[in-house]
Amino acid sequence: MAPLGACGDKPPAAPRAPAVATSAPDAGGMAALTAAAKKEGSLNTIALPSDWANYGALIDGFEKKYGIKVTVESPEASSQDEINVLKEHRGDGRAPDVIDVGSSFAQSAARQNLLAPYEVAAFDQIPEEQKDKGARWYNNYGGYVSIGCDAKRVKTCPSTFADLRKPEYKGQIALNGDPTKAGAAFAGVYAAALANGGSFDDIQPGIDFFAELSENGNFIPVESTPATIEKGQTPISIDWDFLNLGYADEFRKKGSDVDWRTAIPFDGSFAQYYANGVNKDAPHPAAARLWQEYLFSPEGQNLRLGAYARPVLMEAMKEDGTLDTAAAEKLPTVEGTPTFPTEAQTQKAREAVNRGWAEAVSG
Repeated sequence: MAPLGACGDKPPAAPRAPAVATSAPDAGGMAALTAAAKKEGSLNTIALPSDWANYGALIDGFEKKYGIKVTVESPEASSQDEINVLKEHRGDGRAPDVIDVGSSFAQSAARQNLLAPYEVAAFDQIPEEQKDKGARWYNNYGGYVSIGCDAKRVKTCPSTFADLRKPEYKGQIALNGDPTKAGAAFAGVYAAALANGGSFDDIQPGIDFFAELSENGNFIPVESTPATIEKGQTPISIDWDFLNLGYADEFRKKGSDVDWRTAIPFDGSFAQYYANGVNKDAPHPAAARLWQEYLFSPEGQNLRLGAYARPVLMEAMKEDGTLDTAAAEKLPTVEGTPTFPTEAQTQKAREAVNRGWAEAVSG
């Protein structure tokens, strides 16, 4: 007879409350977590436009699957806005339960102790460089910096960062937001640095590049959106490929006059992912964790792919046969394997942009 307490005789740990559970098994299993989330009945989100990486379809899918109402505050808010709101509404029922931010902003939120550790079921399949070892954030989807252009308004669309210096693009070039606040714009500056002799350790050439474009009048400080594109305000937009490709589909469907083309510049190839995390003080802690499970499920990841966003679990899904191969084949081809800056390099780059951007593009 085995002695008491021998291997295999240890009773399972009692389920923990969702607010402190670090995985679905820790909360008593997926069925228990789902029941708790349904009981809460709501999920607070922020900065999730329906046309960004298929959030419209993801929210619809989650609501239909679980009967949990998703509210989206300030759909057009930036990554920095999300972090600010986490702090401003700490402990009250209006705080976002979850965030979706650029990787550098996720790292900042974790350093400020704003995020709860939680391992989704697929945590081990997420590449090491795409997640926090403490499971406070993990990348979910991403893409490459690209140059979008309205071929109806621009005679010859640019395909490289070097092209953007040409006088013919005066008053036409924009970013998707302010790089001190928005992940997409920050990535645009990083890509420009790589195209101009910079590196992951040196983003300054990217800041200098936009200072030059600003001085010669090519760069305009207008946040590029589908609306500004249709109005002709921002006929050239440096943005994620999944957004530019999605906008082209959107314009075609509505019969718009815009002929939106997308190029991934080979001289400044920069890939980055967006991270998800759970608010440490989430008003709906079970729904927050269930939402993460949904985003990292094959259903959630394939919905990303349907909007040209590259799911972080793409390789794992290829191997296990759950990837939507038809959608994967529509992704633009890119050369080589993407590399990513480390957390320290990203933090240093963000500090440089925060210090120097306003002066670089003023006037």
